[in-house]
Amino acid sequence: MDNIFSFICIKTWEHLQLTFYTMFIAMSIAIPLGIVLGRSRFRKLSCCILRFIALLQTIPGLALIALIIVLLVFIRPIVHLPTTGFFPGITVLVTYALLPIVNNSYVGIKNVNPMTKDVAKGMGMTSRQSLFMVELPLALPVIITGVRTSLVWTIGLATLTSLVGSGGLGDLIMQGLRSLQLNLILAGTIPAAFLAIILDLSVAKIGKWLEPGAVKRVK
Repeated sequence: MDNIFSFICIKTWEHLQLTFYTMFIAMSIAIPLGIVLGRSRFRKLSCCILRFIALLQTIPGLALIALIIVLLVFIRPIVHLPTTGFFPGITVLVTYALLPIVNNSYVGIKNVNPMTKDVAKGMGMTSRQSLFMVELPLALPVIITGVRTSLVWTIGLATLTSLVGSGGLGDLIMQGLRSLQLNLILAGTIPAAFLAIILDLSVAKIGKWLEPGAVKRVK
């Protein structure tokens, strides 16, 4: 019993690592990209980039895993990259996590009232000051919603990346399916469901703290 519990804890930690690494990389790429696209004057280019990212989202999870592995094998003679393990798993998860964050960052920045920007400009703010002091705080609730969506998707899809040896709770589920052991399947699915609920609520709480005027409401 102790061995099983220890194994579940190890796999849960691996799942958390996959999730946190994925979200860190995805947010580092998607939020700046969404902001740039939202402030860009080249609307057609912005729409093309958003459509391309949305197109990647339409690929089923298993098909995307297979596609990523094929691409890694293809470029391996040029750049030696692992085709199994943590790296391909993270690559797949980041690809899936990008769209909600990019899209919501774009929408959040795009929907800031132009009059608010004019007021900031009239107060003598530079474009950068306006972005960080006015536009981003107003767009933050929408961006947080995109992060929450990506987070839940990542936790779910991470169970499939165990097929490429990335570890996580998917190992328990796959092992249970192969051996038809219900206890192993539940040992993988229940913790994954709890992780999704707990982390989603945590991000939602952090988002409320970061909203404009949150400090005043607390006081």
